[in-house]
Amino acid sequence: MMHMTLYWGKDVTLLIDSWKTDSWLSYLLTLVACFLFSSFYQYMEDRRLRFNTLASSNPSQPSSTGAAVPLLSKSRRSAKFATAVLFGINSAIGYLLMLAIMSFNAGVFLAVVSGLAVGYLFFRCADEDTVIVDNACACA
Repeated sequence: MMHMTLYWGKDVTLLIDSWKTDSWLSYLLTLVACFLFSSFYQYMEDRRLRFNTLASSNPSQPSSTGAAVPLLSKSRRSAKFATAVLFGINSAIGYLLMLAIMSFNAGVFLAVVSGLAVGYLFFRCADEDTVIVDNACACA
């Protein structure tokens, strides 16, 4: 039976039926996996935002050759496609983290939130000098 309130304990079913913790070691490994996965989410969000900034920046217009314009538009389309793929991957990771938190285990909750905070500290703290407001939600 699924818990409907926040609880402490080593017995957790996370995301799929086969991911069950029944010992303190498996619970600790699950918490480490949640921490690393949420830190990886912040890393991927940083990569996506940086790639999106590079893809949407306006390159200087070529002065003499008109042959470079189709190449630029093709690479820009490729960059937009890659940005969309990164957004999809990052959204999937965010929703999986949200579903992990919905296990209502306090340890999982703390592991995910602390992983997001540490990932933000390492990967996205430098974003403060450039304001990028793409999506304020941590899970999308």
